[in-house]
Amino acid sequence: MPAAAHPPLPIQRTTDALLVVDVQNDFCPGGGLAVANGDAVVPVINRLMPQFDEVLLTQDWHPAGHGSFASAHPGHAPFETVQMPYGAQTLWPDHCVQGTPGADFHAGLNTTAARLVIRKGFRTGIDSYSAFFENDRRTPTGLTGYLRERGLKRLFMCGLATDYCVAYSALDARAQGFEVVVLLEACRAIDLGGSLDAALAQMRQAGVQTVTTAPACAA
Repeated sequence: MPAAAHPPLPIQRTTDALLVVDVQNDFCPGGGLAVANGDAVVPVINRLMPQFDEVLLTQDWHPAGHGSFASAHPGHAPFETVQMPYGAQTLWPDHCVQGTPGADFHAGLNTTAARLVIRKGFRTGIDSYSAFFENDRRTPTGLTGYLRERGLKRLFMCGLATDYCVAYSALDARAQGFEVVVLLEACRAIDLGGSLDAALAQMRQAGVQTVTTAPACAA
């Protein structure tokens, strides 16, 4: 299914939010888990931010030796899959370790626009792709409550990577009852073994709208 050419509605400042997922150094060229052309999203996202009153950021924030790192599993290599107590886990190169330059937001990203930063993946034994839940699908980040208390109903999502943290966040947002629009122009994917096509199909089946062009603010 092709992505829609334009978003279905203009931005409503009082009920819409922009969720920027993991635009960090380790996911950009030269980083520990670089996404191809990951830094290309930065100027697009910066142009989007002024159209939203509510801008939210997520930040991968792993302790050293995190359970999702291949280095924590002797005999295993990055991108292999192992079974963890909460289910299957892809093993990654070390990335976004707390307090390291790789965990910092990309220097060009306008972080001053953010009203909230959600850090995730900080528990050693469990990974966290989604902005809403850790990978056990039970442990919440608190984002749902924040959005509801602020009266926010629709999320425009962008960032890194389309097929992992963006997709997981989009699917959880839909499950929590929010409308979701994924801005593909402001995303880049890892695309591991066809993961991008699979994620796009799953998101669309769940009612996530995927668009290729930036939205416009309501008059």
